[in-house]
Amino acid sequence: MELSSAVNLITGRVVSVIENEASLLTEVGAEIHEIKLELNTMKAFLDDADRRSGVVARNETDNQWVANVRDIAFEVEDVVDEFMYYFNKKQQWRSKPSRSFLKLIHFPENLLVRHQVAVKLQGINKRIKSTAERNQRYRVFCSESRQSNVQVDGENHRNNWMKNLSESALFLKDDDLVGIHKAQRELLGWLTNQELQRTVTSVVGMGGLGKTTLIANTFNKQLVRQHFECCAWVTVSQQYVVTDLLKSLIKELHYKAEEKLDPVINLDSMSYRELVGALVNFLQPRRYLIVMDDVWSIKFWEDINKALPANMNGSRILLTTRKEDVASFKFGAVNHILRLKSLPFDESLTLFCKKAFVGEGGPCPPHLLSSARKLVAKCEGLPLAIVALGGLMASKNSIAEWIEVYNNLNRELSENDTYFERLKYISLLSYHDLSYRLKQCFLYCCIFPEDYVIKRKRLIRLWMAEGFVEPQKETIPEIVAERYLTELICRGLLQVVSRNESGRPKQCKMHDILREFAVSISKSVKFVAKSDGTEEVEDSGIRRWSIEAKEKEMKAGSKAALSQVRSLFVFVVDETSKTSFSRLPSGFKLMRVLDLEDTPINELPDELMNLFSLRYLNLTRTQVKELPKNIGKLYNLQFLELKKTQIKELPAGIVKLKNLRHLIAYRYNVNTGAFDYVLDNIVPSNICLLSNLQVLTFVEARGDFIKQLSKMTQLRRLGIGNVKETDEKNLCFAISKMVHLRYLVVKSCDEDELLKMDAVDSAPPDLEKLVLAGKLEKLPSWFNSLENLTYLCLHWSRLRDDFLPHIQALPNLGEITLLNAYEGERLDFLEGFQKLKILRIIGCRRLKGIVINRGAMPGLQYLYIFDCPELTTLPHGWKSLPDLKQVRLFDVLPGLMEKIWRSERMVRRTIRGINFTRQEGVEAVFNISGWFE
Repeated sequence: MELSSAVNLITGRVVSVIENEASLLTEVGAEIHEIKLELNTMKAFLDDADRRSGVVARNETDNQWVANVRDIAFEVEDVVDEFMYYFNKKQQWRSKPSRSFLKLIHFPENLLVRHQVAVKLQGINKRIKSTAERNQRYRVFCSESRQSNVQVDGENHRNNWMKNLSESALFLKDDDLVGIHKAQRELLGWLTNQELQRTVTSVVGMGGLGKTTLIANTFNKQLVRQHFECCAWVTVSQQYVVTDLLKSLIKELHYKAEEKLDPVINLDSMSYRELVGALVNFLQPRRYLIVMDDVWSIKFWEDINKALPANMNGSRILLTTRKEDVASFKFGAVNHILRLKSLPFDESLTLFCKKAFVGEGGPCPPHLLSSARKLVAKCEGLPLAIVALGGLMASKNSIAEWIEVYNNLNRELSENDTYFERLKYISLLSYHDLSYRLKQCFLYCCIFPEDYVIKRKRLIRLWMAEGFVEPQKETIPEIVAERYLTELICRGLLQVVSRNESGRPKQCKMHDILREFAVSISKSVKFVAKSDGTEEVEDSGIRRWSIEAKEKEMKAGSKAALSQVRSLFVFVVDETSKTSFSRLPSGFKLMRVLDLEDTPINELPDELMNLFSLRYLNLTRTQVKELPKNIGKLYNLQFLELKKTQIKELPAGIVKLKNLRHLIAYRYNVNTGAFDYVLDNIVPSNICLLSNLQVLTFVEARGDFIKQLSKMTQLRRLGIGNVKETDEKNLCFAISKMVHLRYLVVKSCDEDELLKMDAVDSAPPDLEKLVLAGKLEKLPSWFNSLENLTYLCLHWSRLRDDFLPHIQALPNLGEITLLNAYEGERLDFLEGFQKLKILRIIGCRRLKGIVINRGAMPGLQYLYIFDCPELTTLPHGWKSLPDLKQVRLFDVLPGLMEKIWRSERMVRRTIRGINFTRQEGVEAVFNISGWFE
């Protein structure tokens, strides 16, 4: 198992800290210099060991040696961090910011600390020398010259490959659906046949065969969506809380049905019996489809069966499982079993080539075909292994490299290996091929619980806070981190769950088999400790602690163990802990990452303000009502996330956070259609002094904030509210100077205040998303220069004149939302909108007609029209849209509904909303969404 990667970042960081800070300690200067040299040698050795680990197997002596080096590096890091922590506290206690670090350390009262640091470093130096001598002084595993040459070439190719990959593959849709078509046809037949009884279909097979991929692709087909009145998906996994799954079903069903839950209903307070009753009432009159992914025991069916009524409406239940006894269980009157098998060789080769040559847009080159066929044969038709191996080979550009990978596989794998052993080794090979930074990023994902959906932005920020992202000239770390994510996805080590309007990955997760593999490595290198909060953590040296809390009281463990933890994650997975969890373990003082997202904690511990090294603090969806006034003590904080908390105002001390890069703070109004749907947070007007801020959302402009805003030229994302008409000049001047801005939200102080934005001299050239909330007289003239804009939202603009000609020529506009944006009676899409895929028209209550000329928005796929009660007809020309997949109408004129049903010869019903969906070979297929009165 890999033991060295976790040390590389530590040694580099420690050397940097020693050079910049601790070298000021003249008393220990000699020890500092000596340990710096040793650490640099360690790092070189570990880099070499890291490269060889995937080529030549280590023996136990080698593993123990690498582990010893790791522990020594950790110990040095602890000494340096303790030293910095102590002197920071002294500096804060004296409250004299002007006092230099150099002068501070020479105070007589600090001599004892200086002496203690010197003694510890002397001891570590002795341990390094004795350890090295016992192991023949940093011996290498194989020929130095051959490996260094290969690595230099490999690194150059890797850098070029990653750059090309980020440009060519970042926005590609996943296309791993090779070899599933026969199974899918059988599955679709069972789902859409005329059988009226509730049917349960089990898809069974070992992990990695593509069960979830098959089900997900089938679940998302328009043919399936238009056949059922409501659909929902839950992931079960080995450990589940049945009440949580029932709540997830209720939320998803109501969300997809565009039905709001009764505000008096509190799902968190409902019992199992009440939740079952709510689901039965919703599902009983409807034809439903429920997917239950990753079922491990029959007990789950006993827990959930009563909530899924056996009506005679043709309802269907799909489940995936690895367990044959689960698949063979008699769930009801009608059962089907679909047993997935490994892919045939030809389909395996096709899937492999899709991954191995993703950036080249073509089939396997002839000179690599023989090697490709040999490699594919080693996977024995296992899709997850094929994807991982194909992703690995995408970074190889020579026949020699391909032959080397095959020889490794041939040496390690035998004909008698099980599928799991085969998959494990192929994944290990792919892992070893990663750079040490990417290894860190991959292992980091196992911090999250099984089947956890990880947001792209959250993961990127965490990687940055941990120091995994390599600094690059003229490239901000956010971009570099996104390239890392792209490579992990293309290698098959992470799976895309959803994408945004531009096709960029929005959410991802780890396959459970790869996660088990990552957990195993992480445990061996002390990368992360995982617990349920009821067990004490005693193992010293653990750097990250991931708690899946199941009890209201968590046992923290010894302070000696906790003092070395640098990152803490708390995931609340039990009903008891959700309602009773109110405090954090104590004992941390060198923390860098604290992630409490979705934890129902309502008060931050006092010791939080002593975390001088804290880089990342996430309080999203917690019950915290205020931040400490002395938050400025967190001098090194880079990321502060306060989304959907109870916090309304940020303290003045926040302006002391000079290293802050991301500040995200907002709340939501219960009424989603209200002007004040997003509630801003009050911030000090001098927050503009934070020159490192990249993201600032959503803040309420007060005092001279907007006058000061022009200082923040570095911003990439800005959300600002409470803007007045008189702010136009200062606001527009500031926006004109923000040349790096990609996302802009501007909201007026109230719905009747005029939002004036005409004075922008030069719009930010890279602007991708724009939201204007407030009354507009006209669209600003600079709109026609937004060549990179992909998303536009006009919220409560109430424009009276035709504004479409001002945006129709924008070349990359892919999504438009018009919410109470137009007070005219007709919208004419005459031309342009060449890349528009999604159009939402909401709350335009005077609108009577929509015209779409032939040739306008040819790529439109989704058209949503909500709350337009005067609309008398469907958009004229909608049938000429070649790519249109779905039209959704809600709260429009009842007469329009009747006209639609008559024109389609449908049986008349009393409804409030309908869907209709285009299907291949059929002009229009109407599907009732389920809003029956």
